[in-house]
Amino acid sequence: MWTFFEYETYLTAVADLMDHPAVRAMERLPQHTKGFSCFHHSVWVSYWSWRVCLRMGLDACAAARGGLLHDLYLYDWTGQRAPNGKWHGTEHPKTALKNAETFFSLSEKERDIIVKHMWPLTLRPYRYLESLVVSCVDKVCAVAELLRLYPDPAAFQSQQAPQFRPVPRSRAA
Repeated sequence: MWTFFEYETYLTAVADLMDHPAVRAMERLPQHTKGFSCFHHSVWVSYWSWRVCLRMGLDACAAARGGLLHDLYLYDWTGQRAPNGKWHGTEHPKTALKNAETFFSLSEKERDIIVKHMWPLTLRPYRYLESLVVSCVDKVCAVAELLRLYPDPAAFQSQQAPQFRPVPRSRAA
């Protein structure tokens, strides 16, 4: 079983984002596996990026905030195309950044995290170590979701520290 550590401290870094209607709109969007939304994925990436950056002595707050907003593209990507007709994998970081800038004031580091989290598809290298951390954590979380090794999505509904445990493969979604 996995548990969140210092969850309340993490929440202070993202409190102004967590309940924003645009961020909560990600709850209606599918992500890598059935039953796990874009919002759940983004919170998971945000929290673990925050933890890694804390451990490394990096800007954990920027990692948490950029991680939460990294997939703020606000459309159903399962058709594999972005609204502009191009491939979602290369286009959604730009869309997420545009949406994030519309709703929030972002630091340069948070912008870099959002727009470069799909490297190497986005080609431009990371400017900050926090961007590398979020990108790597995003990929690990995506694989964990595909393997159904993620926390129960209901755990993300409250601001209580969710208990993480692998979800059995046979679970009906």
